[in-house]
Amino acid sequence: MPEKKTELNLSAQPLLHQHAKELQAYGTLTQYNLALGHDARAYSVSALNQLLADTIVLRDMYKKHHWQVSGPTFYQLHLLFDKHYEAQVEIVDLLAERVQSLGGVALAMGADAAEVTRIPRPPRGREAAPVQISRLLEAHSIILEQARATARRASDLGDDGTNDLIVSDVIRGNELQVWFLAEHLVDVPLNTTR
Repeated sequence: MPEKKTELNLSAQPLLHQHAKELQAYGTLTQYNLALGHDARAYSVSALNQLLADTIVLRDMYKKHHWQVSGPTFYQLHLLFDKHYEAQVEIVDLLAERVQSLGGVALAMGADAAEVTRIPRPPRGREAAPVQISRLLEAHSIILEQARATARRASDLGDDGTNDLIVSDVIRGNELQVWFLAEHLVDVPLNTTR
């Protein structure tokens, strides 16, 4: 007997305006077999999301200052701010992926980061380059203080992956950027010959 063929009702039309319940609420954890207890994962997810929010804001401050920098060191700072922006983009991605790998939900939107961040918001307008640099250094300091505390606590809880990420990428990356920025604020005359 011949097989009866059924026609599939296929269409190239996108199914627009879809809505459904969230798969996982922010602030909750899914259980993965990570050999890491719930309390350790919950602490790390919360602390990482705080670092993520602050890093998103720092990243965006670098782009703001990249666009708005002016003065005799415009070109050098324009390039430096963009380079630091790109490095912060990488850190944002690493932090978000770590949150997700621990079973959490990574904070992902700029508006959400703005609600959570501890970094003071700069004005919308242009500021002098030394003020921009000072704001960036303050933001790095906030991140580094939190990162050090989080790395210690994660280590105490046995979350070596979070500790490694924070020490290797967040702390070392931010320290390097602080060095590059701070050197621009040293008061040295442009001409040091007598």
